[in-house]
Amino acid sequence: MKKKLSALLLAFAMLFTLAACSSGSNPGSAAPNDDDNPQQTQSGSQGGSGETIALRVWGAEEDQALLKDLVEKFKAAYPDQTFSIEIGVESESKAKDDILTDVTAAADVFAFACDQLPDLVAAGALLPIDDQMDAVLQNYANKTVADIKSANSEGSVGSATLDGKLYAFPFSADGYFMFYDPSVISADQAKSWDTLLDAAQAGGKKVGMTLASGWYLAGFYYGAGFTTGLNADGTTSMDWNGTSPSGVTGVQVTQAALKIAAHPAFMPVIDGDSSNQIKSGSLCAVVSGCWDSQVAAEAFGDDYMACRLPSFMAGDKEVPGGAVASYKLMGVNAHSKNSGWAMLLAEFLSNEESQVARYSARQLPPTNISAASDPAVAADKGVAGLADQSANASLQAAGGKYWDPVKSFGEQIAQGTIKSDDASVQAALDDLVAGVTAPLG
Repeated sequence: MKKKLSALLLAFAMLFTLAACSSGSNPGSAAPNDDDNPQQTQSGSQGGSGETIALRVWGAEEDQALLKDLVEKFKAAYPDQTFSIEIGVESESKAKDDILTDVTAAADVFAFACDQLPDLVAAGALLPIDDQMDAVLQNYANKTVADIKSANSEGSVGSATLDGKLYAFPFSADGYFMFYDPSVISADQAKSWDTLLDAAQAGGKKVGMTLASGWYLAGFYYGAGFTTGLNADGTTSMDWNGTSPSGVTGVQVTQAALKIAAHPAFMPVIDGDSSNQIKSGSLCAVVSGCWDSQVAAEAFGDDYMACRLPSFMAGDKEVPGGAVASYKLMGVNAHSKNSGWAMLLAEFLSNEESQVARYSARQLPPTNISAASDPAVAADKGVAGLADQSANASLQAAGGKYWDPVKSFGEQIAQGTIKSDDASVQAALDDLVAGVTAPLG
């Protein structure tokens, strides 16, 4: 009976909201108001009534100027409503940690990296973009949830979706691929690690890549068909010490990585130091991302190239160079007191025009398909390199115990401290998997 009454009240609330929308009022607020579903939408105070809608937005430090400009444009799009919108600094890479400290004190709208989505959803921190929010978006932004999904790349929408439900708006693609200097490396030589490293050595240069990182190192194993996963209890699943569906063993992939790292022309790069190494002039190729496009152009010349990662031999099989696909998302706090307006603001900050503006300001690749075809974006070699790699890039799912053991394992590969015989590599992989998959606590 309680559920039936809640459903009836919700139906009346939705009718009121839609009627209010048609008369030009605001999209309402959302607050916990139902014991069975604490995220139901209620109608709120009426737009144009003189009430000020207060919202807070969190975004990266590098995005602060852009966010201020976009927020002003958002206000201009709703001239009959008064807003007070506060913009704060929050790193997308650690947004989850700060948000989950106290979800009720977090911003109404916040940017975050897609790998944080499961934890944010599990904590009830994200308002789903469901049928209720679809009504708000249709009546105010003239868009449906289906429109938003079709406007963005399939991978980015997938990264914002959990159990079939969309929880955030994609606004930027991320990931790694390879830049190279065409005066040293030919397009054919860039296709495999063997020919790449030999050409670099012949040219008196090196190829740089970060191995001591669970993000970069995973590409070798994902490319071969291995996986990691996030379990319901927060632990990580990992099969790197076995055999992949392609018939390649984890031992063979690790031996290939050890061979690459041991080549005289290979340079292990400290995580976050790729820009400095490119600027040093010692590299002719580097595994990095769009954040290094400008320094790559300056170091390798205007005719620099960007492409997918080289393949490598694992046993007698050629394995394509894999990578981790990553996306930045804009979410709405499930505890926002003005969730209708927060949802509209999140959509505005991630729409096609805002993604083009974000690219212009920071050269961040769009997820919006139309934005990606903008002439300035389409001409960007880094964006093209990311798109080239996307054919063999995987979303990464892993728990908290994944990162340190894989970083240490990658460091051992970089330093060559793991013996390359089958037994030694298998033992090292078994230890790695045991550490990564260990119970929490």
